[in-house]
Parts: sequence; structure tokens; C-alpha cells
Amino acid sequence: MSTNRFTDTADAGQASVEDIASPKKTKELMQKFGFTLKKSLGQNFLIDYNILHKIVSAADLTPQKGALEIGPGIGALTQQLGKAAGRVVAIEIDQRLLPMLEETLSPYPHTTVVHGDVLKVDLKELFEQHFQGVSQVSVVANLPYYVTTPIIMKLLEEKLPLENIVVMIQKEVADRMAAKPGGKDYGSLSIAVQYYCIPEVVTIVPRTVFIPQPNVDSAVIRLKVRQTPPVDVEDEAFFFDVVQASFVQRRKTIYNNLAAKYFTKETKSELEVILQQSGIEPSRRGETLSMEEYAVLSRNLARALSSR
Repeated sequence: MSTNRFTDTADAGQASVEDIASPKKTKELMQKFGFTLKKSLGQNFLIDYNILHKIVSAADLTPQKGALEIGPGIGALTQQLGKAAGRVVAIEIDQRLLPMLEETLSPYPHTTVVHGDVLKVDLKELFEQHFQGVSQVSVVANLPYYVTTPIIMKLLEEKLPLENIVVMIQKEVADRMAAKPGGKDYGSLSIAVQYYCIPEVVTIVPRTVFIPQPNVDSAVIRLKVRQTPPVDVEDEAFFFDVVQASFVQRRKTIYNNLAAKYFTKETKSELEVILQQSGIEPSRRGETLSMEEYAVLSRNLARALSSR
């Protein structure tokens, strides 16, 4: 999305509102409301407008679309979402931030802050309540590092009607989500995310653009939600079970990992036959298998186990 399209969505009143994403404004707001950071909540506030612009642009928002934000903090990203989207809902777990958000988001009547833990909120009900009448919804957020994976997996496993998930997360985790077979970053998270989405790392974010500075660099990743999975899987739960079992001990072969999970000493010879049927050498490691190979393997393994 172009710069003009991003800025032009704000009306004249919104355009005059001071951007929150600066060190000066962030510190002013924290001082005004007597707010102190909670390390346990992974609170790091973004103070760079250019990064915010990249995040919002990657979500491809319009006044006809909606945005769900998780962890709005003091509202720096929420403010920009309010300019770009027709409907914005932000879920904030820290009750102390609600008065600050009420002030910073007052110019944007189409934004709503919901107090709650996203891992406990009924998201389908939230969508029904707040996103009626919008064409598409994207999740756009600066996620706390310590709950990144549980949040993203909840969004995907609940099969919400999402267009994109654009999030700023730890760079290492973004690399794992976008990794291809054969590399050290490729694992069960890569397969799970790529089963549901097409990932793309949008930009790397240095630690210096946060208050306080985290210990690691971040990345903005866009997960374009697929309409249908890229592989044919008969039993999704078992497919992911096989994938996870294959990475329990990364240095072990696929044969050894799966034998430990599904077979006894007396029956594990069956696994060699299943791997051969699947076109997979028993000596390969889990990180070398493509998603397509895991789909075939899980299908053949499920049939063999059920026929016992």
C-alpha cells in the first residue's frame, strides 16, 4: 500500500492528532498516567513511525476492512490502524492501560478496546459482535515475545475469517515461521504456520526503536491466510502429531523419532515399511522432509496403526 493511501484515510480531524510513536510522547503519556512497565507482560512500546507505517501497509487495510490488534499498549499502532481501517478492535490484558487508551484513541470513534487475555477471549464471538459489515479482517499487532506462538496458533487453529496476520515478533521466531526444509530454522512451527498461511518477512526491526529496548531484534512478518491447505490431509490432528514427533530430538533420524512415539521394540520394523511406502529414507532427519512428504507419511502411518 502506498504512502498516500495510508495517510489519506485519515480525515482532517484525525490528521491533526499528534503521533504517539515518539520517545517524547511515549514518555509524556507514561508520566501523565503514572504508568510503570510490567516485565511479566513483555511490554515494549514502539517509538518509530516508519516501522508502524510498514506494519500497517503490509496489512493492506482500507476503510471497508477491519483490524484486530492484540496488545495495543499506549495506542501507537492502534492510532495508525484507526486511520487506515474502517473498524478496529484492540484486546488489552493490562487494565492500567485502559484510561490511557481512552484518551489516545478518542479521535477514532470506530476503534474499540476490549479488556481481556486474547488466549481466553472467545474470538469467534468477538468477530460476530464487532466486525459485522466489514469486507475482510486482518490481525495487526506488536506481540509480546513470551506468548507469540500460542497466540498465532490460536488465531490459525480457530479458523477465523482472516485475510492477513501482520505481526512484529522476535526475529528468530519469524525466521522459523518462514523457513524452508533443510535449514536449521525449519521445524514443526514452520510446517504449522505454512499449512495455514503463506509467510513473508516484511522488515527487520532493530531493538533501538522500543521503550524499553528488548534484548533481541524483531521482525515484521505477514502471514497471508490460505483459503485451503496446500496439502491433502485426512486427519489434521494426527498430521501435526506426526510432525511434532519428528522434531522431538532434531539430531535423531525420522525413523528413531517416530519409532519412539508410535512403536514398541517388537513392532518398529513396521515403520521401515511405512517409510518406504512414503518414499522416505529412514536415515533422513525431520528437518529435511517437506510438508507434502509429511502429509503422505501421516496418511500411511495412520492407516497402518488403525489396521492393527
